[in-house]
This record gives sequence, structure tokens and C-alpha cells, in this order.
Amino acid sequence: MKNIRLPYGKSSTTLKLPENASFDVISTKDNVTHPDPVKAVGDALSAPCDGKLLSSFPLPQTVAIAINDKTRPVPHYALLKPLITYLNSMGISNSQIIFVIASGTHRPMRSDEFPEILPEELLANGHTTLAHDCDKQDDLKFLGDTPAGTPVWVNKYFYAADLRIVIGNLEPHHFMGFSGGVKTASVGLCGQKTIQHNHAFITHPDARLGCYSENPMRQDVEEIGKLIGVHYAVNAILNKDKKLVHALAGAPLAVMAAGIPLSRSVCQVPVDKQYDIVIASCGGHPKDINLYQAQKAQTNASLITKDGGTIILVAQCPEGVGSQGYWEFMQDVKDNNGAIEKFTNTPFRIGPHKAFLFARIAKRLNTIVVSDMPDNTIKKLLLTPAKNLPKALHLAFLNSPPDPSIAVLPHAVATVPLVNSTKL
Repeated sequence: MKNIRLPYGKSSTTLKLPENASFDVISTKDNVTHPDPVKAVGDALSAPCDGKLLSSFPLPQTVAIAINDKTRPVPHYALLKPLITYLNSMGISNSQIIFVIASGTHRPMRSDEFPEILPEELLANGHTTLAHDCDKQDDLKFLGDTPAGTPVWVNKYFYAADLRIVIGNLEPHHFMGFSGGVKTASVGLCGQKTIQHNHAFITHPDARLGCYSENPMRQDVEEIGKLIGVHYAVNAILNKDKKLVHALAGAPLAVMAAGIPLSRSVCQVPVDKQYDIVIASCGGHPKDINLYQAQKAQTNASLITKDGGTIILVAQCPEGVGSQGYWEFMQDVKDNNGAIEKFTNTPFRIGPHKAFLFARIAKRLNTIVVSDMPDNTIKKLLLTPAKNLPKALHLAFLNSPPDPSIAVLPHAVATVPLVNSTKL
């Protein structure tokens, strides 16, 4: 047997393929990671993309920094440590700085969970840390509508600060085009109505992986950011091992312009064909914390899966489905056509959009899920469960031609495979 280790949650699992099996392991190149991520971010702050230093802003009385929740593998220490040091050098004390955790529509993190994303050094040095709740109307401020008609409700504590900064990762996103820039605030710190209206663009053909300037959802996010008045972004570009390769700082649009080509160079992989079977690990925790997050790996794997082929999605999902709205939406859905029809004929809601994304791909190919989730839960979501990789492979081979072509994506969320140099 040929053994391949695949990330699975906070550990790994072993894929065993027959000796006579022909397969390709598709992964990004081993990008040189920065030996000192903190220094890399410090250097970015000293040489911002647009040339405007933070110290050139009027001295603020209050600073708000939007940070990501536990579903994102953001190197918060590397991004925040030099940023706080820089702000301190401007004469801004820690008590003048608040962290606002950008939960989006996810469950707001509890205070006892904060150490999962923030080192004790940052939690204990005088900052205030708040978790955003998109449904807590009293904590939201209305700023008006974007040109696309999106009503902008934003976290009032973030908006009230004199200097508003966002941090996060800049990477391809399966329908937003790219994450990064103002998105941490424009989605992560906005109200339910704002996010619902913005994400309703999901059915647009340009709301897709790697599409930025033509993507109506992403461009609406930029307009939301303008209304919020996000002053500054500090972003990281990570490799498949979640290690920092590049750091960028500056005005959000300048960061996006400089960062997108760098992100493409890190994550895109040229391949010369599509495959009958694609075995895709999300890349482990937190990318496979729940099925809601794991779906991104299915999107990337589908790029190189033949029509009628099979994706084996390897995702532990210790927190289950990850969206009550998605789960409830699927209760009376009988097939993928029904999921798409129900989604397109009802008002847009976050959560059910995952049903649409899964179903859109499932119309073309099969998805087998290897996870810790109950089989009945996976079946209810119109996916095929397999408790382990041998069972999944058996099911995939039953649905494949003799001697099927096989690809393995050990870090599917961080890998964008492109057939024949297709451009996204």
C-alpha cells in the first residue's frame, strides 16, 4: 500500500492507496516562509503599500482593531504584536485600544474562548476585547446604503473609534473572490441585514473563486468599507502550512492591489487534466472545524474533478454542521435540484447559502464526506457519509471507471488547482 498523511482536525489520518494505483499529489510549492513573522509585519508597517504610515494619521484618542474569530487560522500574535508596538510608539496607550472580534454571522466567541485566538500577553496588557454579535441591534449603527442597496449596519464600538484598523489573511475565497482588506469589518463586524443583502450576490456568475474586480459581492464589500471608514489594513499571506510568507500594510485597497498577485503566486497550482476521484483534506483545524467551513475545500477540489466524478472530502468537523440555518433549511429538501430551487425562490439567508453551494457542485459530481459527524446528519444534507478513508475509497471506486485517475489535495482550502493554466 502507498500511505499518505492527510491533516484531520488537530491531528492527521492516513490515506492508503493500492500499490498499483496511479495518483497525483497536488500541493502548492514550498514557499519560503519568513523566518521572523513579527519582523515581517513590522517591516510592512514601516513600508506600507500606499506609502502612508500610521504615524501620519492625526493622533487618535481611541483605536479599534478588528480581528478574526476562531474559524480562521490568522497569525494574530505576529500581526498584533508589532502593530501594538507601533501604536505605542505614537503615544497611544493600551487602554486606548480595543479589539473587536469579527464574528460575522458565526456564534460570538465567549470570553473564555478568547485565548484560542489571542495570546495571554495580548489579553492581559490593558486592552478591551469584545466579540461582535450581528443580531444585537443595540450594538449596531446604521450608516446608509451602498450603491448596490446594501443597508450598512456596523458594530458601533468599532465605528466610534478615531482610528479603525482591520487585520486578517488575504487569500482566495470561494465566492467573495478574495478575503483580506476591509472584509474583516465589512462582513465580520456588520449586522445580519447587511451580510444577508451582500451575500445575496452569491448566485451571480462573477461571485466566484479568485474573481475580484468584477465580483459584485466583493465590490459591495469595498463600498461597505468606505462607509465604515476603515483606515488601515494589516494582512498576512500564508502557505499551506499556515505559515506567513508575506505581510502587507496600508490603505485597504492598496493592500488588496499588492496582495492579490502575491496570494495567487502562493496558492495556485497548474495541472494538466481533471480526475475521476479527488481526495481533498481541508488542511486540518480550523479549516475543518465544521462542515460550513469545510465546504471551501469542496469548491477547490471541484475545479479538477470530472463531470460525474467523486470528491472525498476529509474534514473532522468536531463542531458538526456549523450553521443551524443550513441544517433547518435542509429538513424538507429531498434532492439537489430541490435545494437549488428552494434557495432561489426564497429570500436570501446566511446558512442556507451553503446548501446552494453544495448542491450546485453535487449536480455535477458526487461528494463523500469522511468526518466525525453522524451518518444520518450527513445523509440529511444530501452528502454520502463514510466513517473512514477505506470505506470512502471503496464507494468512490464503485462509481468510477476501471483504473480511475486520482488526485490528492492534502491542503485543499489553501490550494487552487487550475487546469491548463485557467485564469480565475
